Amino acid sequence: MQHKNEHWLLAEAKNRFSEVARSVFTKGPQKILRREGNVVVISESEYLELKGNSVDFKDFLLQSTPDLSDLDLRRDSSSMREFVL
Repeated sequence: MQHKNEHWLLAEAKNRFSEVARSVFTKGPQKILRREGNVVVISESEYLELKGNSVDFKDFLLQSTPDLSDLDLRRDSSSMREFVL
């Protein structure tokens, strides 16, 4: 039995998953109620719109790392300061 506002109990959603998926396209996001917390089923196009054009961190670093070739990374070779224990 489907509830108002497109809510489904977990067992019901599992048994009627095709209907849940169809409802996403005809009625919008579908909420599935669970003890551990609710989930929402949305279409892939809506997911991509919400996600935006984000780049994962690794790709961001590979694509936009500034040129560090002129950076001086030599270590100072002077002796450490004296200290008494």
